[in-house]
Amino acid sequence: MSVDERNLETLPTGALGLIPLNSCKELGEKVDAYLVKWRDARQHHFKDPMAFQGYKRDTYVVKTQVPRFGSGEAKALIYESVRGYDLFLMVDVTNYSLTYSLCGHTNHMSPDDHFSDLKRIIAAVGGKARRITVIIPFLYESRQHKRTTRESLDCALALQELINMGVDNIITFDAHDPRVQNAIPLKGFETVQPAYQFIKGICHYVKDLKIDNEHMMIISPDEGATGRAIYLANVLGLDMGMFYKRRDYSQIIDGRNPIVAHEFLGSSVEGKDVLIIDDMISSGESMIDVATELKKRKANRIFVVATFGLFTNGLEKFDNAVADGTIYKVVTTNLTYQTPELLGKPYYINCDMSKYIAYIIDTLNHDTSISNLLDPHDRIQKLIAAYKQEQNS
Repeated sequence: MSVDERNLETLPTGALGLIPLNSCKELGEKVDAYLVKWRDARQHHFKDPMAFQGYKRDTYVVKTQVPRFGSGEAKALIYESVRGYDLFLMVDVTNYSLTYSLCGHTNHMSPDDHFSDLKRIIAAVGGKARRITVIIPFLYESRQHKRTTRESLDCALALQELINMGVDNIITFDAHDPRVQNAIPLKGFETVQPAYQFIKGICHYVKDLKIDNEHMMIISPDEGATGRAIYLANVLGLDMGMFYKRRDYSQIIDGRNPIVAHEFLGSSVEGKDVLIIDDMISSGESMIDVATELKKRKANRIFVVATFGLFTNGLEKFDNAVADGTIYKVVTTNLTYQTPELLGKPYYINCDMSKYIAYIIDTLNHDTSISNLLDPHDRIQKLIAAYKQEQNS
């Protein structure tokens, strides 16, 4: 999408301020670079020095810090005024690479630590901002989204806590279950799908794809990911299949019921390239099991595609799966922390989301609809058409 395709002939809601917490620093810097570039080149038909005060700046990042005491406690500091600002806060709750000292011991930051730091920044703003939008790519506690027994509803509580602190909008990516927004029905909540970035990344690195029913298929690894798979299959005009996870509900291992078997529902995958699409790769066991089952059914190349690549048990299993031909490529985004080891893998495709986030921030700051950004159907069609034309030329 071109910057000029969006209608931004409206006044900014307020001076734009971007606060990427340390967990999201690298991604925030990329987003900031796009915003600076676009606004420096943009020409408006009207120039209101008051409405557009501070519109063009060298950076939109507000300088902040969250120092910690020796006891592990922390506080947030904001080093410049944010009165009247339209603030966008960015946090990656899965970034375990950051550490802090606790009574002489080195602790890695957990999702709870990152979420607490986010609340500290909001508290430091002190209600002075005109509007606060939280961009939290991996929604905090989103895997605990519904109650099945006597258990906590952490994600719903977290969303309500943010709203009670003065947050106006929450933007997340590929929420585990979007229905969690029912906890805050009167506030803005958007769950964004990176479908376009997936297809763009795969098409950039793999030049011999045949994107049609005869040569490609979309697979959902379980019933929970069916909606994502259906959308992508419909946009690309492909068949879809799914696996049903048969679990042993008589026991709980590592907080979940163990999977007994994967049952496949769908047409033949023989000789076809397959995209297994899900919201996250945690340990990766489920994805590898599904890929193994597809290989037994004579699938061709298998692409493992997920919004969040957590790889909680390391990359060894994926190395082995690629080495023995089970998996061809692993595709995730940079919305969560990526280890240098992962980025160095020849089978890994990294989908950069910074430009997309910058589009969303720039558009929202002008109080303009982001509906066309949330539905990438037309952009995917243009991308596929250009890809096929390049193949035929």
